[in-house]
Amino acid sequence: MCSSLCPRIHAPLLAILGLLAASFAPAQAAEPIAEPTKIDLFTGGKEGYELFRIPGIIRTGNGTLLAYCEARRSAKGDWGHIDLVARRSTDNGLTWTPMKKLVELEGKFERNPAAVAQKLGREGEITLNNPIAIADPRPYIVHFLYCVEYNRLFYVRSEDDGFTFSKPLELTAAVNKLTPSYAWQALAVGPGHGIRLENGRLLAPVWLSTGKGGHAHRPSIISTIYSDDEGKTWQMGDVIAGETKPLVNPNESILLQLADGRVMINSRSESPEHRRAVSISPDGSTGWSEPKFHDQLLEPICMANLVRWTTTKESDKNRIVFSNPHNLERANAKPGQGRDRKNVSLKLSYDEGATWPVNKTLEAGPSGYSDMAIARDGTLICFYERTTPDEAPNSKSPKLTIARVSLQWLTDGKDQLPQE
Repeated sequence: MCSSLCPRIHAPLLAILGLLAASFAPAQAAEPIAEPTKIDLFTGGKEGYELFRIPGIIRTGNGTLLAYCEARRSAKGDWGHIDLVARRSTDNGLTWTPMKKLVELEGKFERNPAAVAQKLGREGEITLNNPIAIADPRPYIVHFLYCVEYNRLFYVRSEDDGFTFSKPLELTAAVNKLTPSYAWQALAVGPGHGIRLENGRLLAPVWLSTGKGGHAHRPSIISTIYSDDEGKTWQMGDVIAGETKPLVNPNESILLQLADGRVMINSRSESPEHRRAVSISPDGSTGWSEPKFHDQLLEPICMANLVRWTTTKESDKNRIVFSNPHNLERANAKPGQGRDRKNVSLKLSYDEGATWPVNKTLEAGPSGYSDMAIARDGTLICFYERTTPDEAPNSKSPKLTIARVSLQWLTDGKDQLPQE
């Protein structure tokens, strides 16, 4: 018969047995990190266009994602009938509105003489090129620049979150102030996105070319264009790099404001080093440092992009992301010649671009231009060109795809946002 002392005797023994059982029980498996989800936004051969190229994306002050690109009637090159189109998402990139034209040409436009001389494009067809949006932290406002025939530059502004835009303001006269020192015949902003500095300055990268290098886009130099009055007037910044020194044909640059307020430009070039070149300015228009090659950032001669993920002002760390095809392979290629556009990868820096300790492939196959934005929920959105295995091996990136990427996936679980 058990006495009234039995519970006191058995309880410690049961507790010990319970601990022993727990120590031998299999550990609960960690929840797997979700792979990036991909959505094809624009596909070549559909909606009357053979090819969609030159992706750009921003998150507006309302949290809307605006993804835009060139819609080309022909897949034969950068010249011809090209429209600018966009799609919008209000749920962090999960669903998207139908495609919509952004710009309707009004007035008379002539073909670029440099293109005509080199028999590029077709008579009667006008090229709209290099769309570049600038996000504004204020609700509903979106700034947008684009070129016509690579020789006229325009600015429009939206006050309804990118649904409609103002009448175009031509900015070509501002660029013409460089003509006495550089007789350009072709220009383009971006591509990708521009930036709004903390002091309100609107800033976009620009490349210009005399078109005398056997191609309407070569040789080339780089600069910036900026507005300090909300887009009413624009001015050109200093030339950052010329045609040959210290870079060879620099073009298609990207901008980022650093945590200390300075502005970094990261540039493509045809230099034999095959590395991205970086320069720093106190204000984004003057005082640029001499461009230096960054050994970790391979340059296959293709557009790349930068976006800030977090700063210590609103999060635990400074984080910036870089995207481009991380590849230098190509048969029989010489120094300064383009490499295969494949293996679009994401790199992560915690020290404002000084080093890039994280590098991960997003798209191993054929893939090219890319742009990025951060959705309201903290997800990285990468908008990029790719060719999937089911398509012809020689097809030129017929899809523009959105990838939703988590910090946990990019760092293999070693880092995550505070709210995750």
